[in-house]
Amino acid sequence: MRIEGIGELALRVNDLPKMRDFYRDVVGLEIYDEPEPFFVFFNAGPGVEGHPQIFALFSRDVDVAQPASTLDHFAFLIPLEEQQAQHERLTSLGVDVLPRTFPHFHFRSLFFADPEGNTVEFVSYDRNV
Repeated sequence: MRIEGIGELALRVNDLPKMRDFYRDVVGLEIYDEPEPFFVFFNAGPGVEGHPQIFALFSRDVDVAQPASTLDHFAFLIPLEEQQAQHERLTSLGVDVLPRTFPHFHFRSLFFADPEGNTVEFVSYDRNV
């Protein structure tokens, strides 16, 4: 078997409208579907065979047993030429941004937190790092 991408990454959230607005307006994701008031699905990139890569938010209001998470962070790939503009845009929105480089992987990253404290990363490949 070969993994061809991420089908879905989902967060269970306390304030769905606030988190939906953050991921739409600050991160820049396009809403793919909002089938019920307890779920929001964003298009996070081209997928495989008609299934897009999905970033989803699920409201904690839905009665589902939820174990403690061990989530550290998640990353969205952005073009290298967008790094500086995104850093400036996030800062202008009042978002605290931590830029980092990872020479071993040739990654240039911007780390920031969403309204519920999850760490989000914008990452780009930079062969010069």
